[in-house]
Amino acid sequence: PEESVTSSFASFIHAAQPEHLSQTVRQRSKRMILDSIGVGLVGSTTRVFDIALRYCRLYSSVAVSSVYGKPGVKLSPTLAAFTNGVATHSMDFDDTWHPATHPSGAVLPALLAASQMLPPNTKPSGLDFLLAFNVGLEVQGRLMHFSTEAHDIPKRFHPPSVVGTLGSAAATAKLLSLSSAQCCHALGIAASLAGSPMANAATQAKPLHVGNATRLGLEAALLAARGMEANPLILDDIPGCSGFSAFYSVYHPKPLSVPGQHHEFLLEKQDIAFKRFPAHLGMHWVVDAALSVRNLFVNYAGSFCPSLIRTIVLKIPVSKYINRPFPSSEHQARHSFQFNACAALLDGEVGLGSFSESSIHRQELRELLDKVVVEHPEDNVANFDKMYGEVALLLHSGDMLTGKCDTFYGHWRKPLSKESLLKKFRSNASHVLPEEKIEAIITLVDNLENLSDSSQL
Repeated sequence: PEESVTSSFASFIHAAQPEHLSQTVRQRSKRMILDSIGVGLVGSTTRVFDIALRYCRLYSSVAVSSVYGKPGVKLSPTLAAFTNGVATHSMDFDDTWHPATHPSGAVLPALLAASQMLPPNTKPSGLDFLLAFNVGLEVQGRLMHFSTEAHDIPKRFHPPSVVGTLGSAAATAKLLSLSSAQCCHALGIAASLAGSPMANAATQAKPLHVGNATRLGLEAALLAARGMEANPLILDDIPGCSGFSAFYSVYHPKPLSVPGQHHEFLLEKQDIAFKRFPAHLGMHWVVDAALSVRNLFVNYAGSFCPSLIRTIVLKIPVSKYINRPFPSSEHQARHSFQFNACAALLDGEVGLGSFSESSIHRQELRELLDKVVVEHPEDNVANFDKMYGEVALLLHSGDMLTGKCDTFYGHWRKPLSKESLLKKFRSNASHVLPEEKIEAIITLVDNLENLSDSSQL
């Protein structure tokens, strides 16, 4: 068959080798793996995770794959991937890339489940695992670059449910050593399993998007391994017949070069954003802006005194699903510019406890929310690489104090330090694991290339 965009992706997946991963790519991806495991562990304490786990335990199957935060509990590989994917996104605490998606949660649970599924004499090494993880990231990143629409905060489909499903299929296909033809079919099958609407953001259904992406990508690879076929041009732009282009109004695919001398992984060029608190990425700009103006206010008044504030002005980009004036649930609060700004102003921080029922419904917080006015400056675009957050306090005295954030700590332009990332991981993992196991995971991930059996993870 003639060379196509789809066949170039399949060739890339099949041909990628460990030596194609630079030291930068290895280190950055190991940071992602560690953070994602920690986020999944703390996510296993949530209600939405419990719902997903109870659902999965309805099925009797070959239970070989582990579940985050539940010692002794095992499920079938696909259901374990689903459950762990839900855990990873249950608090919206997982990493974010640009163009916008949550790359690790869509790939890592599938690889963890598949590594336990394989027979003892065919277990992938840590280096195999790291390579497959990066193949899954690369496929997601390249697919998002096919559309200018993908560079902005999404309006139609939740990105990990689209590109994440194909990333999971690619990563699993690599881990299972599928042929180039099988990799091609895995991508085609995954495209038929992809896509979730943005209307379910800020609900308990949103974590299912990541759970399904990692599970269905794994299923696509397993089906391709067993001989199922799909359209071999699924990623190409074929006039009159939508393939992957169905997910984007603007779509211009390009072939992917074979890894080697002329290919540079996207992770080499751009780092990942790690979140310091569990909320939508956009919230991190307004929280840092709010903390900045809070410090000015405390210096001005001697303490934080809400009664001195007449109006709180938020200057934010236009994005309907994260513009929520009065959130009534934890999931709505994680997707509310107004809530996160006011919580930061009131408490001087935003953390796990900020999204509890009692915290959300505090009278003093509601009184602050009543004072919020939203503005959308033309230069503040809905794009994670270009947006900013600004919080201004208009006081009854007539004075005005302003805080602005162009790049929050944890953004790819301002990455978390190793110490900050480890602190986050230890804090998250401590909700379900003892200290010695936490330190063992850190050591395993740090030395992943030297691990002979990746299922030890």
